[in-house]
Amino acid sequence: MEIPLEQLARYLLGLALLVATTQVLTRIFSLRLGALPVTAILRAVVQLGLIALVLRGIISFSWAAPLFFVLMLSTAAYTSGRHTRPLHRGPAAATAGLALGAVLTVTAIFVLGLVPFSTQNFIAMSGIIIGGTMTAVTFTARNFISQCEYRVGEIEGWWALGTLPGTFVGALMGGAPPLLAAQMQIAVLAGQTLSGLIASLVFTAWISRARQLPARRTPPRVNPL
Repeated sequence: MEIPLEQLARYLLGLALLVATTQVLTRIFSLRLGALPVTAILRAVVQLGLIALVLRGIISFSWAAPLFFVLMLSTAAYTSGRHTRPLHRGPAAATAGLALGAVLTVTAIFVLGLVPFSTQNFIAMSGIIIGGTMTAVTFTARNFISQCEYRVGEIEGWWALGTLPGTFVGALMGGAPPLLAAQMQIAVLAGQTLSGLIASLVFTAWISRARQLPARRTPPRVNPL
């Protein structure tokens, strides 16, 4: 779908106004963000523009959808893996949990008929489920690391004993009927809950078998007043 030139110009003008207002407010309140708001918007324009072009091609050629699913899963695994590096084999556990949770849940959503299958719905549901699962794994890893640091004495004692203890609105704006949008949102909520739980359980079960404490994190520096 081509965007009329007048509509595109109005969009760019409104976007520039929002960014300029943000810059002015950061200067007024001395937030010292520099050009960060501008660079963030420019980076988003480039990234989303590329994604839009890729998705346009994938929707036209449905055989490419599984490849895009693997790409999204790999990106999520890399992102979560960065937060699990202090843990022994943390990135591998995060990848296993993400893959198992996302694949099982997305498959179940379409097999059970919770959402009608199409390339567009597959990409949308997969992106939402993978994103939510990535968040669940990341928070699970952070909580696991914090608990290990807090209860290090108790964990070492066990070892000594030899024991191992946002979708509805988007769908409407995309032209979906309200009933289908609600149907998709409910499926997303149920799917994210299941996928996040599976991923967190797999991640925790994997990490708990390690007989190695997380790498100690350097405490953040506190700037003197």
